[in-house]
Amino acid sequence: MQFEPVIGLEVHAQLSTNSKMFCSCANQFGSAPNDQVCPVCLGLPGALPKANHKAIEYAIMLGLATNCQIRFDSEFARKNYFYPDLPKAYQISQFDKPICEHGWVEIETKAGTKRIGITRIHMEEDAGKLVHEGQDPNASYVDLNRAGVPLLEIVSEPDIRNSEEAKAYMEKIHAYVTYLGICNGDMEKGNLRCDANVSIRPVGEPKFGTRTETKNLNSFRNVALAIDFEIARQTDAVLDGAKIVQETRLWDGNLNQSRSLRTKEDSHDYRYFPCPDLPVVRFTPGLVESLKAKLPELPDQKRDRFIQEYGLSHYDASLLTVNKAVSHYFEEATALGANAKAVTNWINGDMARLFNETKTQIEDSKITPAALAKMLARIEDGTISSKIAKTIFEGMFQTGKDPDQLIDEQGLRQVSDEGAIREAVMKVIAANPGQLAEYRSGKDRLFGFFVGQVMKETKGKGNPAVINQWVKELLDQG
Repeated sequence: MQFEPVIGLEVHAQLSTNSKMFCSCANQFGSAPNDQVCPVCLGLPGALPKANHKAIEYAIMLGLATNCQIRFDSEFARKNYFYPDLPKAYQISQFDKPICEHGWVEIETKAGTKRIGITRIHMEEDAGKLVHEGQDPNASYVDLNRAGVPLLEIVSEPDIRNSEEAKAYMEKIHAYVTYLGICNGDMEKGNLRCDANVSIRPVGEPKFGTRTETKNLNSFRNVALAIDFEIARQTDAVLDGAKIVQETRLWDGNLNQSRSLRTKEDSHDYRYFPCPDLPVVRFTPGLVESLKAKLPELPDQKRDRFIQEYGLSHYDASLLTVNKAVSHYFEEATALGANAKAVTNWINGDMARLFNETKTQIEDSKITPAALAKMLARIEDGTISSKIAKTIFEGMFQTGKDPDQLIDEQGLRQVSDEGAIREAVMKVIAANPGQLAEYRSGKDRLFGFFVGQVMKETKGKGNPAVINQWVKELLDQG
């Protein structure tokens, strides 16, 4: 029996407002534990919340960017559940009247472009954080600095069918919130995190299977790994005759596996009801139009401009624009005269590989756009070959040194002197009489052998174009 995965993602984006969602406490990462709290975010009796207007504007902006319908009378609700890091024993969220509904985004995968529906975007407050590092190894410590931090929860339709699509969707949401400047997008700090709802069903079956939810996935890689693990786990269970239990699971990034946390609740278990402390959120169409006019160039718009302006393929332009910092880096390098296609190839190729190997990102790069542009200029003017450039590039990545400095330090300037290369070609031909005879008898494929031997003779520094010219001329002389 073959199964089809059905996947929906709930993405939580912490908003980069100065203050929390319902109080004036600072919204700042890294302060001492419980240093940014007040009676409101501590849930003390008699403390009344007041909605953060900037957070509401940010929600509208994201809704506009993701093609949502904006509700002019959204309502806050109480979501009742108890956790040690939730002081009030309820979370102020939204239920049946979210601020944004019925949107969509487009993602790019190897299979092409696909539209993923967005069920809703709603506003809520974050919970605190449990810390398990302290004097008593058996104790949990509670830091409530994060309690009350404004969140947007972006709930997708169950339109995703595999981990590649899920990763691409998560990357697209990350792109939107960072392009808009409403979220820092630092997943290691929890600014953006994801809950993955996964079920399987027999291929062709319209009814959904029993879903599980894997919580708090904080990297694109973990999103993909957790979904693949859950698909495999559920498939094995069904084939073994076991019943899938609706539950919440936690992902262990060290073991690359999830474990059961608790039975998964449905909406009725939370006993939602309108929050009596907060009025209905009302605003005018004029506010929406003014925010729409302020929207920056968004990822899909930038992708289309890159295709038109730089002649890039749809695939290359999509890779460059899925991350705001990457697209900015690309435009800085090309503004300095570097060839757009060459810059694209290095960013999407060697640079992406090194970032992956070192678990870093472009914001951490020691290679400035100006340094990359200079290295590409050295390839174009014949100072170095494309092969030598890979060595220079890795040196730049590790040290941040100027490409000219590395070229001189390592003696990697390309040899283009025709006399020196002609001498090297003659030496290689003289040392390989057997191969020479075979070439002249018609085995043309040996041309590559002679070129390779000359490259070795010149220690990889010979100009390939000049080498090819002299190898051809001297081999054909006989």
